[in-house]
Amino acid sequence: MTRIKGLYVTNTKKPGKPIRWYLYAWRGGPLIMKQEGGTRPNIGPKEVELYHQAIAARTAAAEHTMARLVQDFRKSKEWKKFSEQTKRMWGIWLERIDAKWGKTPISVWSDPRMVTKVVGWRDSYGDTPRAADYGVGVLRRMLEFARLNGRVKVNVAAGIPQLYEGGNRADIIWTPDDIAAFEAVASQQVIDGMRLACLTGLRRADLVSLTWGEVGDLAIVKKAAKKSRGKQRTAVIPLHDRLRALLDELRTRERKEGVDTVLVNGFGQAWSDDGFGQRFNGARDKANIVHDDDRKKHLHDCRGTFATELILAKFTDSEAADVLAWAPERVANIRKVYVDRERVVVALADRLNRAAVNQTVNQVEVRNEK
Repeated sequence: MTRIKGLYVTNTKKPGKPIRWYLYAWRGGPLIMKQEGGTRPNIGPKEVELYHQAIAARTAAAEHTMARLVQDFRKSKEWKKFSEQTKRMWGIWLERIDAKWGKTPISVWSDPRMVTKVVGWRDSYGDTPRAADYGVGVLRRMLEFARLNGRVKVNVAAGIPQLYEGGNRADIIWTPDDIAAFEAVASQQVIDGMRLACLTGLRRADLVSLTWGEVGDLAIVKKAAKKSRGKQRTAVIPLHDRLRALLDELRTRERKEGVDTVLVNGFGQAWSDDGFGQRFNGARDKANIVHDDDRKKHLHDCRGTFATELILAKFTDSEAADVLAWAPERVANIRKVYVDRERVVVALADRLNRAAVNQTVNQVEVRNEK
């Protein structure tokens, strides 16, 4: 087998499907080979040639072009701080940006008129609005890197509105009826994940990677995989009675030797992030669980469910944020959009009820006087 220094090899595993191998010219670099099934793939002459072509293209980019900016961003300290999953996803969009504007002089990006070009590029992905917004986000982050390093005067991707209208999900939670409908169609292993999400507020990546070593006597302490407001936060989730009962139940699940994750799939192995997401979404769609405006409810919305419970339990925004590994501003928004609104409605109903009682009492007193 040919060995190439720096070649990045990774794979994905999904329940019931063969393993998929991906070979990149370097970590975060272009894909040069994809293989389904089998063991670590052998690298042949074709892959060697593609590797050398990628290296040549990488080093040949003119100093003052967008292609060079893409390369420099991949080498930056900021890029090194990203998780492997983020590098993989952002790498896809950097390749698209390079293909679209790689030969463009960087100086052009200081012209405010480039805003319309970025908007046009965003709109070309209009059929997938969330993906379009994601791409603009990657471009915006890279141009901010360029601005801070004096390579552009303005960030023309800043302030561009999102296409996706379902981005604010603070008022979406999973209700008891939703949970019952989901449990009626989902497998036990997927139900386990949904219940754990509602009782901990963990994101999907943190949920499937949670290990028993992170479950203490008093709390779950989990370093969040995703940054919140630019900071990598640590979730500290108190072990309340319902959570303790669920964890005791999860300890009884059959698992392969050496598997230390709290959640396991039907094979007794740790879930992959995508694997659990696909199974969860399949059950949700089968149960037709949607919000009032017909938006599908996500696993992520279980975090809102847990957040409302914390707020109703009189946690402050800061305390709830520590538990959820969120920024306090996010908790405050949920309090404003959901919890406080509900409290206002209840208070108004109480006032109407008291007014009705008082009116009845007054009518009785008038009749008695007569």
